[in-house]
Amino acid sequence: MLYLCLALEQFTCDEEKIFWTLAFFKDGRTAKWSENLFYQKADTGIFPIQSWTDFEQHFQSQFFSVNAEADAINTLEGSSYYQGNWMVDDYLDSFLILASDAGYTDPWTLVVKFCCGLKLNIQSQIATMSFRRPADTDPEAWYAAARRIDQTQLANEVFQSMLQLTTVTSARSALARLTPFSVFCSPPAASPSVPLRPPSPPPVPSGGIPMDVDAVWKTCSLPPRGCYQCREANHLVKDCPHRLDVRRLTMEQREELIEDLIALKDAVEEEEICSALEEGFV
Repeated sequence: MLYLCLALEQFTCDEEKIFWTLAFFKDGRTAKWSENLFYQKADTGIFPIQSWTDFEQHFQSQFFSVNAEADAINTLEGSSYYQGNWMVDDYLDSFLILASDAGYTDPWTLVVKFCCGLKLNIQSQIATMSFRRPADTDPEAWYAAARRIDQTQLANEVFQSMLQLTTVTSARSALARLTPFSVFCSPPAASPSVPLRPPSPPPVPSGGIPMDVDAVWKTCSLPPRGCYQCREANHLVKDCPHRLDVRRLTMEQREELIEDLIALKDAVEEEEICSALEEGFV
């Protein structure tokens, strides 16, 4: 109707208006109704609707409610009009249309029906207000109070979301300061070394031999350079395969390792929770 009023010069007759409008009836019941009209024209050679006024009447008889007032009353007597996940503004717009169609004008009835559909937390806050509580016969005051509380809750949700984002940033900074690889890669302190004792000298024959000091020390030469951690000679300590063998740790080192692992686990879990909250908010 708006387009027809604004672009009236584009149409030379009512038939052009009707055909242009029917071009938008592409699915559902409207498409079937439009097809039937063109089938009648194909059978008779005359389009069954000749004027725009007749077209409006036919359309209303097919798609408008037979009794809009009764339908609105039935809706308000049920629960389908309740606010649910709507904002109060959207709920209020729908409620006012239903109340108008139903012919409700009594202030007390409007307040009762409006309160029935409100979210329970909003309705309870208004009903228990200790100062300037709206009268039960003042629907406009109830509408304004509900909208005000809804906007306050929305602002609080935004504030909480900002706090969550701040927590995520702090958690990530704390996690970045951690050095988890140091827990797993730093070699434990070597166990207390046991002084090497030179092997016992070979038994001396009963007849005795000349003293050979150098020969004795050759038999107890130090082992070749190797790993100071596991005492193996085929690698150095930086290549030791036993880099995190708790059996080689002292009690103090084990306690420190457990504390580091618990702190790392808490930081990772906190980051996962904050990341999920952040994705939900976005």
